[in-house]
Amino acid sequence: MKLIKILITSILILTFNSSYADETNISDKSEYVVILHGIARSNSHMEPLAEYLQKHGYKVLNIDYPSTKHKIEQLIEILDLKISKKIDKAPKVNFIGYSMGGILVRGYLNKHRPKNLGKVIQLAAPNHGSEVADFLKNNWLYKTIYGPAGQQLTTSAKLTKQLFGEVYYELGVVAGNSTIDPVSSYIIDGDDDGKVSIKSTKTKGMKDHVVVPASHTFFPSNDDVHKQVLHFLQNGKFDKTKKE
Repeated sequence: MKLIKILITSILILTFNSSYADETNISDKSEYVVILHGIARSNSHMEPLAEYLQKHGYKVLNIDYPSTKHKIEQLIEILDLKISKKIDKAPKVNFIGYSMGGILVRGYLNKHRPKNLGKVIQLAAPNHGSEVADFLKNNWLYKTIYGPAGQQLTTSAKLTKQLFGEVYYELGVVAGNSTIDPVSSYIIDGDDDGKVSIKSTKTKGMKDHVVVPASHTFFPSNDDVHKQVLHFLQNGKFDKTKKE
């Protein structure tokens, strides 16, 4: 039994997330989109989405940040140093955060409110934590790979009031209901994307919510995710013409 648990834990840790690339060059003339990757990833993981939005006329700032080196509170300040001067003169700046990047966006906007804020989109973000993090939080390998922020992704972390504040902006939330990780999905209560339950993606104050047939790992490269992101940026709501 102990050997089976070790094997399951190893599989979960190795498939939880990982990737690298340079920030996209931007100008000060058009509407911006700031993109944040997930934990143990890099901005190269978000390049498919960044390229898609660039093709549709947005100036993309695809941020790389040390997601496994600091607590969420510190990462918020690191992000401010990276983006505040670059977005200050933009006519409008939108934010998209994937997985942990989605809750970082909320923390950032709670503490650093841009005067030119546009729309905000979360992709597969664990607004109420993940049961997978609950299962792995005390494992030494998980602690080593995912660092301090990984410990804050549990369902018992209760970060909402402390860091995220009220949702005062137009927030669209995209969740997934497809999984390539049956072990994680067994741990998670309800429909999920293999890492985060649909229920956990929802949050008070969101303007719209949509579920797409995407697994957590492949969210940034999923065509349905791309189309829903663009639709929300352009219309302030998701495309519900297709049945979820």
